[in-house]
Order: sequence, then structure tokens, then C-alpha cells
Amino acid sequence: MVERRKHERFRVPKGIFTVLKPGYTKMGSVIDISIGGLAFRYIDGEEPSSGTNMDIFMFGDLFHLDDVPVKTISDIELVHGRPYVAVTIRRCGVQFGELTDRQKIQLEQCIEKYAIREA
Repeated sequence: MVERRKHERFRVPKGIFTVLKPGYTKMGSVIDISIGGLAFRYIDGEEPSSGTNMDIFMFGDLFHLDDVPVKTISDIELVHGRPYVAVTIRRCGVQFGELTDRQKIQLEQCIEKYAIREA
């Protein structure tokens, strides 16, 4: 498989969330993040999402990056080992659009503070 990402992705600890808006139809937990985009997992709902912006935030911390323009690159169902669970979990990958200077600084600070770097 050919790597198409321009920026290194970093895993993040549990507790960083995102919501796709308008409509708030997808809210999930961030899996990894880079300067160019992120991936998150969410519980599949019945409504399709047409969100073009997202908020990224951490409960219990003052971090909140709002109205980030995004384009959905992938949205796939994750296979889990629980055959009796009726919930479908999906993984969505988004690419960031044109960020403001403030958003770029906040995103860089988020990566610097929360990224899990492999040893």
C-alpha cells in the first residue's frame, strides 16, 4: 500500500474528541492527528453526515479548536470481535482545509502537547 499522506500522523491519548458539523451527526474519539488531517472513530448513526467543519476538543482541558474546515477522505466500518454487539463502529479520515493562523497555532500546540511519539 502506498502512503499518500504528506504529514506524519501521531497517535493521541484517549480523551480527545471531534464533532463534524453542521448537524452534529458524527461525534467521535480522535485516533491520530497531523498538521494535514486526522482520523476518528464514531458510532454509526442513521443519518448521513454532510458536515464540512469540525471542532476538536478535550474534556477537562482548555483545548478547543473550532470550525476547522475538513474534507472526508475515508469512512470505513471497523470490524470488532464482539458478534453480539449491534453497534457499528466506523473510522473516518479527514483532510484539513485552509486553516487560519490561529487554527494552525492551536493545532501545532495540540500535537506538541498530546502526541504520543514512538520511541
